[in-house]
Amino acid sequence: MSLPSSVRYTIKFLMAMILTGVIAGLVGVVLSLILHVVQHIAFGYNLNEVFSTDNFLEAVNASSPLRRVLALVACGVVVGVGWWALYRYGKKTMTIEQAVKNEPHQMPVFTTVVHGLLQMVSVGLGSPLGRELAPREVSASFVGWLSQKMELTEPDIKILVACGAGAGLAAVYNVPLAGALFTLEVLLVSARWQCVAPAIFTSTLAAVIAWAGLGDEQQYHISVMQLSYSLVAWSVVIGPIIGVAAFYFVKITAAAKKAAPKDAKLIPLALINFLLIGVLAIPYPELLGNGKEPLQLGFDGSLTIQLVATLLVIRFFITVTSLRVGAKGGLLTPGLMHGGLIAILFGSLWNYVFPAAPMGAYAIIGATAFLACSMKMPLTAIVLVLELTGVNHDSLVPMLFALVGAIGVFNLLKQVSSNKEITPIKE
Repeated sequence: MSLPSSVRYTIKFLMAMILTGVIAGLVGVVLSLILHVVQHIAFGYNLNEVFSTDNFLEAVNASSPLRRVLALVACGVVVGVGWWALYRYGKKTMTIEQAVKNEPHQMPVFTTVVHGLLQMVSVGLGSPLGRELAPREVSASFVGWLSQKMELTEPDIKILVACGAGAGLAAVYNVPLAGALFTLEVLLVSARWQCVAPAIFTSTLAAVIAWAGLGDEQQYHISVMQLSYSLVAWSVVIGPIIGVAAFYFVKITAAAKKAAPKDAKLIPLALINFLLIGVLAIPYPELLGNGKEPLQLGFDGSLTIQLVATLLVIRFFITVTSLRVGAKGGLLTPGLMHGGLIAILFGSLWNYVFPAAPMGAYAIIGATAFLACSMKMPLTAIVLVLELTGVNHDSLVPMLFALVGAIGVFNLLKQVSSNKEITPIKE
């Protein structure tokens, strides 16, 4: 006796859901392996321990000035030639958001894989952009292709493509709950149980599978945060400031991405941009990579205020110029870093007048609020930072105060900006 068609379809969907988690976990491991191999070759540290706990910044510090410049020149070649060739000979790229919203929900697999590989290689060579976009895109493209082959319905393919992207994030950063929330809050914009269960399952499975290569470790380590009235008051003050900074960060980076060339001009522009970054990295090795190491130093309280201010300005500049010349990558880790460094600056001023708090406490609050605004995902940002750092429960109260103030000002500025754009000019 054969099973009813509805039961057979449910079994097929469950199989696709399991495969989504497996695919995302394996993609996360493979792309991370590629990133680490490139870093080890470029900056000359132990290739026998590709997944070791070696610190990228320590390796950059140990490398010669010439090696830093050559690594960034190589990055310019990869960015310029790689993306020019992809635009010239590949299919048109598609964002995850476009794949989720539009039917059919299918990203071009080969183009997306090459796009992801270029991102990981360029970040490994020192690009200031994030590495989390590539595993999301590649996972989503494979899942979309698989779902089409399994002849699932379009609504279910949409759910699984979004789950693949969230699970890719969960795999590379070991953040299963944040990966699920990203799927629900950012991509599907839904809390229906038909979406919640697959999102949680696929992100958790992907993270567990990634443990085999990446380990079950936090991305950042911070000391225990002690809650105080001074810290809470500071969080109320810093929220609007973070909102202003995040608004202009989003506006400027979006304009840079939109203006990026897709023709042969990409090659010389990329070479010039990354050569400049290589030269700047001679006195400031903290400029290289996606911003994880400077943020960790901020959490540790190991940065001088002068260095914080310098890094904040230069890293913002090279992030924008890298996007402008055509480099691709995520803005999640760069957003965390910018928010953290801004918070340290204002936290140091606060400590001159009011009872002091550790720099790490300021950094984690500012990073969360900035990420919530810049990526429009408040719930995901909170859970992501909690999973990335393992920070204690005391952080939630100031984190929430800062987040509310930041989002309020961010949305206000967005409204004002929109009104200006549609207001006709009077003669």
